[in-house]
Amino acid sequence: MTSTIDMAHPALNGRFAERLAELLAGWLPEQRWFGGKGRRIDAVTLASCLSAVGAEGDDPRLWHVLAEVTYEDGPKNDELPQTYQVFVGVRRSLPHWLRHAVIGDPDTAVPELGGFCYDGLHDAQLAGWLLERIAARDEVGPLRFDRLAGQILHTDLRALVLTGEQSNSSLVYGDQYIAKVFRRPAPGRSPELELGLALGVAESPHIAPPIGWAEFADPQAAEPITLLTLQPFLPSATDGWALALTSVRDLFQAEPDLSAARAGADFAPEAHRLGMATARVHRALANTLPTGWLEPEEIAQLAESMRRQLDATVRRVPQLRRYAPGLGEAIDRLATLSGPLPVQRVHGDYHLGQAMRTVTGWILLDFEGEPARSLAERRAPASPLKDIAGMLRSFDYAAHHLLATLAPQSAEPPGATELMRVRAAEWAARNRDAFCRGYAEVIGYDPRAESAVLRAFEIDKAVYEVGYEAANRPSWLPIPMGACARLSARA
Repeated sequence: MTSTIDMAHPALNGRFAERLAELLAGWLPEQRWFGGKGRRIDAVTLASCLSAVGAEGDDPRLWHVLAEVTYEDGPKNDELPQTYQVFVGVRRSLPHWLRHAVIGDPDTAVPELGGFCYDGLHDAQLAGWLLERIAARDEVGPLRFDRLAGQILHTDLRALVLTGEQSNSSLVYGDQYIAKVFRRPAPGRSPELELGLALGVAESPHIAPPIGWAEFADPQAAEPITLLTLQPFLPSATDGWALALTSVRDLFQAEPDLSAARAGADFAPEAHRLGMATARVHRALANTLPTGWLEPEEIAQLAESMRRQLDATVRRVPQLRRYAPGLGEAIDRLATLSGPLPVQRVHGDYHLGQAMRTVTGWILLDFEGEPARSLAERRAPASPLKDIAGMLRSFDYAAHHLLATLAPQSAEPPGATELMRVRAAEWAARNRDAFCRGYAEVIGYDPRAESAVLRAFEIDKAVYEVGYEAANRPSWLPIPMGACARLSARA
């Protein structure tokens, strides 16, 4: 592994940047949002390293860093170097409350850096600087901060980094704002910002539109790079995943003769309302942004891309091989469709964790798309059935999540475990049906009528999940593997 530095940028400080690149090469693979799990880093190159807060001798200081990572196994499928965004804080002494965020050895200061180097988002003083810059619509070198015209922001709020399973980082300011910091920014406007602004113009009641953002004005790119978005925080909301798991848990604990409709926290009414909300957002996107059609040749190309993902995932996760023939056969049916397929802008990574239940209804979040896809893929128009398939998969995930996590240490007799499997399938079927019926009430057609297309998208999502879980959460791998088994066997 090597660490290099692009000396073309005037803000770079040679030895500082070289040492920081070395530290990042060891720190990045340990982060939840690192996209190269299982791959060995060959080089870290600091494409940009800007002094954002403080001059030499000040304490603390903040550096904005864009680090490019290449791997020993070389680029795959013509991939570009992965770019990671890090707000690097530097202090002469390290407070105990920042030890968990240190980049490098928490017991050893780095002379070249002027002290201890850490993830600056965890420093409330430095995180507050970001909010102040957005409020002021400021510019710091190539960093451009902006907000909606007329939006007045309160900047005296303490920041807290949220923990959890995220591919980015979220900062909550008091109980008013939440900033989503893109850890893997790409050249061009993020769909999160692009679609959020479009839906804000459409005044959709089912989104929390961005009220501020930051971008990097790269002189080599046609569009700036979106670095973060700022949205209203929803302190009293609960995400759909948590609500769904509560419902499944209640069903598992209910008397054996109680159906999913009669047990505890039945989720079907919420699934129905979520289907309606999804349809309204799809309709708003279609009315606000361009739409189009995929002709048969393009549908065949879509199927081929699904085939490539299936083949690549089988190579990485050999357990999937036994189901590949059935999955591939269903994908091939998509390639034979003769009619055009309507496409538009969609969410792109839709699941229960991307929907928040508030006192007034469902709010959809995180329009960034699947983090492993390129920005061009995430911004391309797609069939709304891609989102439908994502949510149908999410109901299946919720239904089988407890089984996957409890089964290895379960002391339940075999009969009870089998009952739980039956109930999980019942819960998933009931809520999938309710969601599709709600969607149909708004749009005017049931998405299940396009069975061949919907099944292909479900398979594509399940295969994506297999690859993701194998790399990031191996203990969850049985969930999408079970789905692939069922999808491959379906006639």
